[in-house]
Amino acid sequence: MGTPRIGLTCDLDPDRGRIILRESYCQAILAAGGLPLLLPVVAPEAAPGYLALIQGLVLTGGGDIAPSFFGAGATAVLHKVLPQRDAFELALTRAALAVGKPILAICRGIQVLNVAAGGDLYQDIPSEIAGALNHDQEQPRHQPFHPIAIIPGTRLAGLLGPEAMVNSLHHQAVRRLGVGLRVAATAPDGVIEGLEGQGQNLVVGVQWHPEDLYTGDGRQKALFEYFVEMATE
Repeated sequence: MGTPRIGLTCDLDPDRGRIILRESYCQAILAAGGLPLLLPVVAPEAAPGYLALIQGLVLTGGGDIAPSFFGAGATAVLHKVLPQRDAFELALTRAALAVGKPILAICRGIQVLNVAAGGDLYQDIPSEIAGALNHDQEQPRHQPFHPIAIIPGTRLAGLLGPEAMVNSLHHQAVRRLGVGLRVAATAPDGVIEGLEGQGQNLVVGVQWHPEDLYTGDGRQKALFEYFVEMATE
């Protein structure tokens, strides 16, 4: 089959008219043996055409999802809400789930994945979860910040073991699970840090940023290698 083509969703900088993506996503995919292809935000109707070009989909980080996409009104201060990005990525994710395309969902991406599957989100962890950890670290993003516990028997447990240290750059989180997803990892405060597809559904979502940790943590690199292998198969 050759080198698998991995599609990576992109963020927007509307004020400057630019499509943007952190280089570390592409470097992590290249290091794992994949060929990264950037997927700019376009009309949702274009999603099937993109899926025909790629063997795997990475949902990348970014701002908050507009609550209207999971049937809610805004109950907290939201950051960098871009409904056009939300609409495109939700259409892309639903199409990928429908055809069984492998998905790796990172930070905002795990939230997009959950909403696409019919779940919803905590709009603001500090105001909605009593006693929650600080999930928005001030340290550099390549430094691990808090531990996670990984559920035995999950794909993540096979890759990372029973626990790991991860970075943390979010104020929203998965609340009610979407259809076909199961919890794979949690933070000490109970916040969901990992999701997986049930059965043979080749979907993995993580709330942290492994693309900023993989050079110093072989287990994080193994996550990308596993995903690229799924896409190859």
